[in-house]
Formats: sequence, C-alpha cells, structure tokens
Amino acid sequence: MKPFKNSKGGLDDILHKVEDKVKGDFRNFKDKVDESLKYLDERLEDVRDKTYYGLQKVKGGILEYGIAIKDKIEKLPEYLDKKLEEIKYKILEYGPKIMLSALPSPARVSISEGLYIMNADKSPRGKLIGYGLIIVGAGTSIVYFIMVGLNAIHSLPSNNEHVQYLGSGYIAFVPNGQTINYNGHIDPEGELILPNGSEIKNVIWDGQYSNTIIQNHNQIVQLNNQFVGQTDPINGQPYVPLQDLYVIDANNSQVPIQQAIINGQTYYVIEANNINPGNIAGFYTYDNWVSNFVEAMNTPGTYAAGLPGNSPVYDWTNTTGTVAYQTELYGHYGLGGGGLVLVQPNGTVISYGENINIPAGTYLSNFVAPQQVYNPSS
Repeated sequence: MKPFKNSKGGLDDILHKVEDKVKGDFRNFKDKVDESLKYLDERLEDVRDKTYYGLQKVKGGILEYGIAIKDKIEKLPEYLDKKLEEIKYKILEYGPKIMLSALPSPARVSISEGLYIMNADKSPRGKLIGYGLIIVGAGTSIVYFIMVGLNAIHSLPSNNEHVQYLGSGYIAFVPNGQTINYNGHIDPEGELILPNGSEIKNVIWDGQYSNTIIQNHNQIVQLNNQFVGQTDPINGQPYVPLQDLYVIDANNSQVPIQQAIINGQTYYVIEANNINPGNIAGFYTYDNWVSNFVEAMNTPGTYAAGLPGNSPVYDWTNTTGTVAYQTELYGHYGLGGGGLVLVQPNGTVISYGENINIPAGTYLSNFVAPQQVYNPSS
C-alpha cells in the first residue's frame, strides 16, 4: 500500500506528507522544473532591470511614489506568505486529510514542487516561484473540486460540523486487526484507501457490518497463519498473506465520515449505518496489492472476470497465479468465492476473491459476480 505517515493533524503535517510522497515524481520533473526556473529567473531579472531603470528616471514626487512602490515590492514575499496561510486555512475548512490526498496528480505534483522550492530557496525569488507553482496546483484542484460542486466533500448542517461526505469513486476500508470502543460498542480500526490509492490512517468503521468485518479479518489472519509459507500445489510457489477490504461505491452513496477524538487521538469514523448496503462489498487479495486493487477499480477500462477451473492463470509461477489459487483455497473455509481477476487496460492482472459474509452490493455486482471469463490467450 502507499500510506502517509501517521499525523496528529494539521495542514502543515499533511502538506509535508504530500511533499514526501511525490519526491520521486519531482525528480522525474526535474529537467522541466529547471527549465521553468531558468525562464522565470530570466523574466525576473528582466523585470528587475526594467524596474531599476524606471526608478532611476523618476524625480521629486514621482521618486517618492517610486520608493513607496519599492517598499511594497520588498514586502511582497511577506504578503505572499500571508496569502498562502489564508489558502491553507481555507483548504482546511474542506477537510484537507481527504481532499489533498485525493487531488489530481498534476495538482499534487505542482503544489509539492512549490513547497519544495520554497523550503529549499528562502530568497524572494524562491518564494515567488514556489508560490506560483502552488497557485497552479491550487487552481487545478479548485477547478476540479469546487467547480463541480466539491464532489468528494459536502458539509452537513452546523450541528454536525465535524461530519464530512466523501462522494466520488470506489473507496475501501482496510481493517488492521485492532478494535476500539466507540460510543459503547466495539468497532474495527483500519485505513481508508481513496480512489487514487492514497491512504488515510486512524479510521473506524462504525455501524452495519462492523462485527462481520472483525470476524472476517480474524478468519483471514487465522488462514494466513495456517497456510502462508506452505506451497501452492499448482504452481509450486509459496502462499502469500492475504488481506480483506471493504469497498464502498461512493459514486452512488455518499460516505459520511465523522471526526472524533478518543484518548487524545484523532480518528475518522465511517458512519456505515448511513450508507446504502447495496453500495458495500467485501473482497480479499494479496496484502501488498490493496492500494493497486482500489486504483484498478477506479481506472477506466478495467474489467472484472472469473477464471475457469482449467485456466492457465493458476499455473503462472508468479504472485498472480498463487493468489488466484489461494483465494479459491480460502473460499473453502467459508470466506467467500475466489478465482476472480481485475484486468487493467495495460494488461496487468490482479487476482482476488469476494467475501460472501458481506451481502453482494447491487452497484458492485460487476466485481462480485462478473459475467466475463478471463482468457489470457485472447
């Protein structure tokens, strides 16, 4: 999976997490950024020269006015810092831990590049360039989220001001084996995987299916303890640990998330009783594929299919072949049907199983009981 580090909250922590997450992307864009910096530097030098030349020509009262302008220019970085803080707080109002991690990739990269430059170059030039990149990224995200009505987040009335709505794409709750006493009953803890594969930690599933999720996860752990390390009799490869996840179709059912503080720790509580059961389904796959699984579900062109009993996929001497058979094996212990695959447009195949202990969601039936059969030779 692709988790962010744990945080006590706050936009600065989240922005730093985003910065760390996209450092690899930033290196790939280094040449383009260097070229942009060179261009901006040249433009700034040109502006500076013209400004200096103009200031030299002013006389008397005009000179006094020019000095005032010069003072304002010198205070520009401070002003930009203040405006940036205002933007930060404005973003904070809309639930940054959800929105920033779900930003479109170009926006995340642009914002992170700006933060990186501002952190590395404390000069006015660095702040100007960094602020410009952040504005570009912010503009992208504002157009994407606000102009379409902030699809992913909608505030409830003021008496429920700590509740936010997530309403876009397929998202998944991934239990981590821990439970917590919330409002007098035991709920599972875990992570929330967003459509882009990003992760929000310290999430609680409260309401319908909470006990079932706890039992399902315990069963997965027991089966992993029993089989991981043994050998797949079909492809001769060792079994791998599997992980259960619970997908919500947020396109058809907005997901209410309540922020709560328990013993000094901030949690994000999924209020499952307010979600249409038809938009919930349980799955299980290789634990290192969970984020990829969610991303694949959200990728246009991906389709789900079943494997016939004589499928050559079971013979593949890779993790895909192993998980294909292993999900069938776990299914015999009452967990659910296995032998399913997600086939992505680039040809990548992700093996998985569906959890029969969570009633098949109406809107997720194409993933729970796919009508297609996967034939790798086609």
